[in-house]
Amino acid sequence: MKKERGFLSEQSRNMSLAEDLEYPHTLIQYQNGFLISKVIFAACELGVFDLLSKSEETLSLRTIAEELGTSLQGMERLLDACVGLKILAVEVKKEGAFYGNTKISSLYLTKSSPKSQYHNLMYYSKTIYLCWHYLTDAVREGKNQSERAFGVSSHDIFEALYRSEEEMIKFMSGLNAIWSICGKDVIAAFDLAPFTMIYDLGGGAGALAQECVSLYPNCTVTIFDLPKVVQTAKKHFVSSEDSRINFHEGDFFKDPIPEADLYILARILHDWADEKCVQLLTKVQKACKTGGGVLLVETLLNEDKSGPLESQLYSINMLVQTEGKERTSTEYSMLLAAAGFKKIEIKKTGKLYDAILGRK
Repeated sequence: MKKERGFLSEQSRNMSLAEDLEYPHTLIQYQNGFLISKVIFAACELGVFDLLSKSEETLSLRTIAEELGTSLQGMERLLDACVGLKILAVEVKKEGAFYGNTKISSLYLTKSSPKSQYHNLMYYSKTIYLCWHYLTDAVREGKNQSERAFGVSSHDIFEALYRSEEEMIKFMSGLNAIWSICGKDVIAAFDLAPFTMIYDLGGGAGALAQECVSLYPNCTVTIFDLPKVVQTAKKHFVSSEDSRINFHEGDFFKDPIPEADLYILARILHDWADEKCVQLLTKVQKACKTGGGVLLVETLLNEDKSGPLESQLYSINMLVQTEGKERTSTEYSMLLAAAGFKKIEIKKTGKLYDAILGRK
């Protein structure tokens, strides 16, 4: 049966290839990729999904345009494109077209949803999109494009990322949005119950820390991040009522790392070149209690770098925004081994981010 499925799959691929050679359907889809992104970004920014969420019934084109302060013709084209993308539904009545959210837009595109990706989409629209305008330059030069995109030095990537409080909140909100759909999986990938004292290095807005204390009630988590990030997290994201989440201000590359049972580095190492990763992991290994460990949370490339496509695209994003790259399981294992970690385990979650546990 498996062979038959494999054969049919291969047949299907060959048919698709033949069709593309006759008419490049796939290529046309690819070239329209950024158009699709911008339709979703614009609908989020204008508040289309939030307006429809507040209404108990579908709304007419005129009502939506008037409520959101847009032109009729512009809104009509935007709404119809959203219908084509299956993130809005349409019902045509005598009075005209009436629009409503679909299940996916209600769950992921409305600000009020606990799994909302609104802030992540806005970060892509307002920040990442601008960097990718200079992708060709990044490939030629092999360095990030902060200077061209924002007029900020490319030498300190977090000065560029956190160039204003507004930008910092945008970035932190975007991370929280991702952890709302991926966080539980990476924290539950291994049994972390034996680790009661945990440091989340670069823990930002605290979404993973909150997942930790929720899943493992006997643990405490300290978010170790830059002073301005900690102050923003306290002000906008983490309730002071949760006594199991603490903060430590500092730069973990320059300042001492306190002793703990476990260190979480979630989407940290992909920002940096190998040498800097080993430098940080070595500091962590020396600070770590015997029997303790480090949990890496990253998107993993296939060993032959053939995919997944999301990981390949994220690796290009690391080129335009940072000093780092996405890596394979073996490459992360080699970084951990170079820093002195012995037992290394990898767990795939089936979602964007996977987990690697290295023990001292």
